Parts: sequence; structure tokens; C-alpha cells
Amino acid sequence: MTLAPVLDETTEAKPSVAPRIIAIANQKGGVGKTTTAVNLATALAAAEKKVLLFDLDPQGNASTGVGIARQARLVTSYEVLVGSKPVKAATVATSVPHLSLVAASVDLSGAEIELVGAERREYRLREALTAQVLPFDYVLIDCPPSLGLLTLNALVAAHAVLVPLQCEFYALEGLSHLVRTIERVKRHLNPALEIQGVVLTMFDKRNNLSDLVAADVRDHFGDKVYDTVIPRNVRISEAPSHGKPVLLYDFRCPGAQAYVHLAGEVLRRERLRLTAA
Repeated sequence: MTLAPVLDETTEAKPSVAPRIIAIANQKGGVGKTTTAVNLATALAAAEKKVLLFDLDPQGNASTGVGIARQARLVTSYEVLVGSKPVKAATVATSVPHLSLVAASVDLSGAEIELVGAERREYRLREALTAQVLPFDYVLIDCPPSLGLLTLNALVAAHAVLVPLQCEFYALEGLSHLVRTIERVKRHLNPALEIQGVVLTMFDKRNNLSDLVAADVRDHFGDKVYDTVIPRNVRISEAPSHGKPVLLYDFRCPGAQAYVHLAGEVLRRERLRLTAA
């Protein structure tokens, strides 16, 4: 199986003038959020969509995952958020054609404190992303594993939220908390915000619990849950240590192929949304 045939049928949708902004968020750590951000961005870029991966996590793992070393991160998402630099000044090319990055630095960890008393603090990222015409079809924001001011900025800036959800016992409880937060943001700060989809990650077909959690999530959220399930796969875990998305590290492995299919689903949903609009 190759990338092109999976995505060919989805490339009919024409991008808007402004990029579609999707926040990839879950307040729980270790659920495959950054892995999903990096590999979904790569798969969309392979479908010849122009993608900006915006690393908003102080750990900077998404930046490492596409091969941008810490010493190369001269202008980062921190400068964008505090307003000292525009998005274009922080944007760097990656080794993946059509994929660009705004890297993160540890300075982001202090941004929440710096912005506490700032005017329109929740709108900083939205204003930065809309201040210029950005030459991208999609902006994917990798959020930190918390529901603090950084994630709030991402939710206010985004058109939609994609939620990676680990197939484990406490998954639904954490997801319910996130959904309540999204609803509050929608009511008070960003009326257009919607849940683009929920993607089940770290699925272990040898474990009955994974099947039970997947069934439970589908019962609660119906067609919001993607058909594609991301399996537990050692190649996905190995890829970041080589500074590569898994699609470049081992394209034929089950994890890489799952992200190809996920990108196909995301693009199909976007095509249906544009058709309905």
C-alpha cells in the first residue's frame, strides 16, 4: 500500500483562503498527542497539502520529531505568543516537502505567567495566526498536556479540535473533562469551535480492554470517532529518536499506514464540511 492511492480521492476539496486551524489536544499526557500531530501533519503534506505544524508544548517534542534541533530554534512559538515576532518569522522548513514548523522552546513554560495580566491574553495566538495571510491549507497546533492558558489560546485560535484518546480505562473520564472545556470555550470565546474528531491511539488488539474502551467511546461519541485506529507499534516509538515522522522512518509499518488512513479520513471530513457549507 502506498500513500497516494489512499489519499487521491480526498484531494478534490479546495482549500479556503485562510488555513484551516486544528488544535490537537488532550489534557492527559502520554496519549499519542504529539505523535499524532507530527504524523498526521506529515501524511497531509504527502497528500500535497501545505501544512504548518505549530508546536505549542514547552517540551518541544513535535519540533524534535520533525528533525529540528534545539539549537536551530532561534525564533519560536514563544515569541509569536508574546507578540515580539510574527508567525512568518518563526516558520522554518522541514525535511518533509510541504510541511513547515513553528518550533517550541522551554521559554513557553513561562509564557502563561507572563500573560496572566495581559490584555486579551486568550486571543494572542488567534491574532498572530490571522495577522498575516499564511500560505498553508492546514495549521495543526500541538498543545501541551494541560488545560492552561497555552491550550486555551489554541482552542480560541482553532476552527476544530482533534482529540487523541488512549485505549485505557480512564480515557472517557478525561475526554469528558476536555469536552466540557471545549463547550465553555465555544460559549464564551470561540463560537465556531467544533470537535473535528476523536482518534483512538495505542490500540492493542491482543488486549480485550482496548476493544471495550473503543466500543465505549464509539457509544458515547458516535461518528465523531474516526474509523481509523492507531495501533501500538514499536516503529512509532523509535521514529522520534531519529528525528523523523514514522512515515519517513518506516512507511510500511502498521503505525505509518494507520496515519495515512487517518489523514484520508480527515480530508474526507473536510471535503464534506466544504460541500455542506
